[in-house]
Amino acid sequence: MATAHLKVWWHELNTWEPDEARHFYNVTLGWDFQPTKLPDGTRYWVAHKDGRPMGGIFQLTEPDFQGIPAHWMTYLAVDDICAAQTRAEEAGGEILRPAFRLHGVGRLSVVNDTSGAVIGLIEPEGHISDIRTTVPVH
Repeated sequence: MATAHLKVWWHELNTWEPDEARHFYNVTLGWDFQPTKLPDGTRYWVAHKDGRPMGGIFQLTEPDFQGIPAHWMTYLAVDDICAAQTRAEEAGGEILRPAFRLHGVGRLSVVNDTSGAVIGLIEPEGHISDIRTTVPVH
């Protein structure tokens, strides 16, 4: 198993106000943002610091996320995202956002556990042991 398995790997701000958030984190932390789209066409921004991806901003929209406040989402590194999703379902969890590829970052998925708690999973692009030294692992 890779040494970075299950380490916090990616942070994602889920917000109703992505423009204001990008400005805040640019001024506060010096992050730059690269716009992209998720496979369903949803807007997404990858945060970079010194040219390295640090996290992302996901825009909350109605009706899918009605009533959900802005929050930070944590993604844990896994070696095989498809296998992790299967294990989550076998354990009684639910796949909320099936695995998708975010260019330059990896494959991401969102699942919940049997209590309803939500967690992100990420299979980092490339080999985890290779990326471990170039992408901040928190």
